[in-house]
Amino acid sequence: MFKQSKSVTVAYLMLCLALLLSACTSHAPNLQAPSGKQSSSATTSAPPSSAQTKTKVISTINGDIEIPDHPNRIVADQYLGSFIALGVIPIGAPGLHRQNPYLAEALKAVEDTGDVTGSLEKVVELQPDLIVTGDTQNRYESLSKIAPTISIPYGNLKNAHEELTYFGKLLGREKEAEAWLADYDQRIAAAKEKVKKVIPENATFSILESAEKNTYAYGENFGRGGQAVYQALGLKPPAAVAKDIFEKQWAELSNELLPKYAGDYIILTSNDRTIEDLKADPIWSTFDAVKNNRVYIWKEERSWYYDPIAVLSQTEEIAAWLTKEQ
Repeated sequence: MFKQSKSVTVAYLMLCLALLLSACTSHAPNLQAPSGKQSSSATTSAPPSSAQTKTKVISTINGDIEIPDHPNRIVADQYLGSFIALGVIPIGAPGLHRQNPYLAEALKAVEDTGDVTGSLEKVVELQPDLIVTGDTQNRYESLSKIAPTISIPYGNLKNAHEELTYFGKLLGREKEAEAWLADYDQRIAAAKEKVKKVIPENATFSILESAEKNTYAYGENFGRGGQAVYQALGLKPPAAVAKDIFEKQWAELSNELLPKYAGDYIILTSNDRTIEDLKADPIWSTFDAVKNNRVYIWKEERSWYYDPIAVLSQTEEIAAWLTKEQ
């Protein structure tokens, strides 16, 4: 995310959304009136039908929104993993999210609405009956003129359970959400148990990214494996930085700060660095994690995503690495 191309753009968007979230936390989505695997009852979108008259009212940060009881033409610029887990395939999504390797097969037929947030013209062309967005201000007004629009700010839904439960109610697929989460919990518990047997209880873990000119650290709800490591597996960051990184969710690190953030194990996002590079680096080579080959390096295309399907896959992937040579 914080690379000099796609990373900078997305980081800026995420930071803006995070700031917006701080102003609207008290307005969390309300649905009162309303597996790593894809549901076997996946539905494909059909043209809007005049027969579909049943609606429900959803309370959102933008007020009460009337939406179809069972929307079938959804355009979404966030939360694709949750839709797919519930067996609902949106008709349109931005290119950045369609590149998600964990969802690639399910997204083959989804229309590309643009790079990061999508083109309004393309959204109009798709004639959605529901739009789901992470945007709270910049595009919301324009989107809401096209179709009923639900805005869920980045970070409001903090884990797989919150996401799937919310969207299960939103889409009238509560049973599918319960079934998917039951499988999720079982697989997460199995991965956690395997890791617990081989990793010292007091071991610390860092979620870092090495970009072209900078290094970044991440918390438990900002991608890069944070949800998998800190939430699902229950592992801990270095105590000296834990409070700060969990409150702010990301930090840009100077060379002087980097050692403070380096744990016993490092989960590192990098598109070009190798363990050999790190061992030759005058700073990285001093870290115990590097000296002892306890660094997991993956590319941005795999670590950026943090939807429930991605988090489940990442959790099992990291658990397999941690237990491989124990």
